[in-house]
Amino acid sequence: MTTSKTIPSAGPDFAHLLGQDVVIEAGQGATTGAESVEPDHSPRAPQAGAAHAATGLPAPALLEAGADLQRQVEQFLYRQAELLDGKHWQEYIDLFDDQGVYWMPVTPDQTEWEGSPSIFAEDRLMMEIRKGRVTHPNAWSQAPMWETSHLVSHVAIESADAQQIVVRSRFHMMELRRDEVRHFGGRYRHTLVRGPGGLRIRLQRVDLFNSQAPYDYVLQIWV
Repeated sequence: MTTSKTIPSAGPDFAHLLGQDVVIEAGQGATTGAESVEPDHSPRAPQAGAAHAATGLPAPALLEAGADLQRQVEQFLYRQAELLDGKHWQEYIDLFDDQGVYWMPVTPDQTEWEGSPSIFAEDRLMMEIRKGRVTHPNAWSQAPMWETSHLVSHVAIESADAQQIVVRSRFHMMELRRDEVRHFGGRYRHTLVRGPGGLRIRLQRVDLFNSQAPYDYVLQIWV
């Protein structure tokens, strides 16, 4: 469970604290949720190559990994978006490894999904259940004309070794339902693992830019 430092009420002795961020500290014991995969899985945590974070560029050391790795990761993310837009749900789920989790927190401050509300927090089993629901012949949410179009950009590799790759990117999704269009945008952060069959997703974190906005109907499928 996480705890927050409490900043005392403003006064002469505490004026110097007003410019500081609230710090989220991990409690004692084993980590859970996203922290068990990536302990710094919060957008507020310092990112690899912090000096380059403002421009969205990877650190110089990562550039030496070569264009091949960058292209491989980009093509993986583009394929994931195309599978979503094509409604190829099983192929999309198969991009996750056996321990893979798709996570969409409510706020960018969240570092775990156990004990905290989330918009999505699904392992492969839960993803299979969602697939079964939206493909059911009586699924009312799929009866109207419903399409999506994803754009993925600003793909930057944060870290890479022989076992895994951590990559951040930006996305925009346009959703058409009947004659209404909704827009969703924000940040992806993928923890990818290498395996005999190629790259697979261990953790995908999705931070919606408009996660707190009111919606006429809820999200039916992954963003």
